[in-house]
Amino acid sequence: MSAADFGSSDWAWLNEPPRWSVADGRLTVRTAPDTDFWRVTHYGFIRDTGHFLGRRVAGDFTASVTFRGDYHDRYDQAGLMIRLDERNWIKTGIELDGRLWLSAVATREFSDWSVLPAPGGLREVRLSVQRSGDAVTVRYGVDGAAPETMLRLAYLPPKRPAWIGPMCASPDGTGFTATFTDFTLTT
Repeated sequence: MSAADFGSSDWAWLNEPPRWSVADGRLTVRTAPDTDFWRVTHYGFIRDTGHFLGRRVAGDFTASVTFRGDYHDRYDQAGLMIRLDERNWIKTGIELDGRLWLSAVATREFSDWSVLPAPGGLREVRLSVQRSGDAVTVRYGVDGAAPETMLRLAYLPPKRPAWIGPMCASPDGTGFTATFTDFTLTT
């Protein structure tokens, strides 16, 4: 198991945010407005403008991260992303839509979206994503709990290296701040 150093050369930004910093193993990001990851379904648009700090990994793996955000505008979101390319990816985390939701979007040419109500008073989330062959299992825990509750089981094309790491976006708002800690990767 390895803990991430977000400042190392193993990491690369897709759509670098306007402000971000790394200190003491903590990644803090201020999102830009009008940023999102989505493909076609229901809304009819394609957006690949969200912020994603990824690390390349081949084969099966488990990754986890703890995060929190100061969500305040509709669809403000933060969490983890597994990305093969612009047409094949999964994002999961917290999304604001009237209230906080535990969210997962699986995309294979077209995005889908599933949500569960987040517990009231939520402060932080720990997510775990496990890639095994063609399956990705997403688990979560809230406010210090281990990520043991399954949120989603989704298909992702196998035998292709992926990028894994924190993601955040502000589709409708002016931007918000998200903080990520305790990233681990097991291959």
